Amino acid sequence: MIEPGNSSTSTGTTQNTVRTTVPLTLGVEEEFLLVDARTFRVVPAAPLVLATAAGLPGELHPEGTRYQVEISTPVARSAATLRTELVSLRRTLGRAAAAHGCRLLAAPSPVMAVEGPLHLTDDEPRQREQHRRFGALTDTLVSCGRHIHIGTLDVDTAVAVSNRVRPWLPTLIALAANSPFWGGRDTGHASWRAMAWAGWPSAGLPPHFTSTAHFRRSVQTLLGSGAALDTKMVYWDLRPSGNWPTLEIRAPDMSPDIDSAILQAELARALVATALREIEERRPEPAVRDDVLRLARWRAAHDGLEGFGLDPYTGTELPAADLAEALLELTAPELAAAGDLDHAAATLGALLRGGSGAHRQRAAFARHQDLADVLRHLTEETEAY
Repeated sequence: MIEPGNSSTSTGTTQNTVRTTVPLTLGVEEEFLLVDARTFRVVPAAPLVLATAAGLPGELHPEGTRYQVEISTPVARSAATLRTELVSLRRTLGRAAAAHGCRLLAAPSPVMAVEGPLHLTDDEPRQREQHRRFGALTDTLVSCGRHIHIGTLDVDTAVAVSNRVRPWLPTLIALAANSPFWGGRDTGHASWRAMAWAGWPSAGLPPHFTSTAHFRRSVQTLLGSGAALDTKMVYWDLRPSGNWPTLEIRAPDMSPDIDSAILQAELARALVATALREIEERRPEPAVRDDVLRLARWRAAHDGLEGFGLDPYTGTELPAADLAEALLELTAPELAAAGDLDHAAATLGALLRGGSGAHRQRAAFARHQDLADVLRHLTEETEAY
């Protein structure tokens, strides 16, 4: 079992004045695909569904394509409140989708190939420029993630905390891995979304920041190099939010079950709280090599929860389940303080016994070698509130 933070070599800490705010809050953005209720093929029905949902309670938004819709929870102070909000928003959106012969698919990919031209959103000038500059990379816009916001953090604090959360991004990817099928075939990866999305020049692992000024320079370099049209295209797995006083974790795949969604939020908040405590105690950041972390990210996307991963501090190969349990052990004091430990431990235990989303998708396919069974399985899980 790895022992994070016990390395004798330090990379140093950011030269910021860190201000902490307790208790930390939670917020989640979830992206869904819209599929035909009979064929399970994705359909560009987002404008119709969102128009139907207009005036209903909840934050519902368009996404990168007309095949997708997004929900945004209000700020929550507890995981129980977050669960209530997610269930309510999913039900609201599900009813609006049903009015147009659609169902929600809480999946990172459409599983089957998208037929015909790519239907982008109504933000046409920006979308046209994005397509002109990045070409086939825009095909990956038809994918869905879960973004977790932890606040309230000023930018100095968010930057300092991100350095300490960053080594655990591969483990969060493994826990949420739910995209083995893409374009009608098994990709050989548990989270192909993590691999496909990392193809964007402004995506993947964030740098280790030596200061807030370094963070701002890195963003400006993305913009100045043409790697991003604007700050909305800073697609790093982890970033200080451009819109809210939060640290935003963008690495996890979208997964259907509510318990997995809550587990990701609980672990994210506990990681931030652990980092804040370490900063207050003036504990040095343990050394993490960028090349090791990059390989750990790939291994997590490839193996998911059922295979192996890399200890981000040493590069040693370990069962992915051991890395997940090490994350739970590291964050247990903060999980307990927030009242989340029992749920997090039980949900992780259920995942380790029953398998990740990727494992369940492959099991559904294995029954009849039919991708329609995978899509049916995903929609049923999505609607099991």
